[in-house]
Amino acid sequence: MPKLPILTAKETLRILQKAGFSIDHATGSHYILYHPETGKRVTLPFHCKDLPKGTIFSILKSAGIEKGDLKNYF
Repeated sequence: MPKLPILTAKETLRILQKAGFSIDHATGSHYILYHPETGKRVTLPFHCKDLPKGTIFSILKSAGIEKGDLKNYF
């Protein structure tokens, strides 16, 4: 199983947008993204630093993106 890379919020947003998510709205420093086909919602904290690996894993899990599929979005 591949290791989970360290990502910033901007890189994670780009990955989610390539997966079909679009920004629904923003609340404070968090973006809420929505996938129109699956109806899934993902909350992305948009801060200036790298996201913790647990947070990235949780975001990808709720978006339905596997760690192995992550290389397809770069």
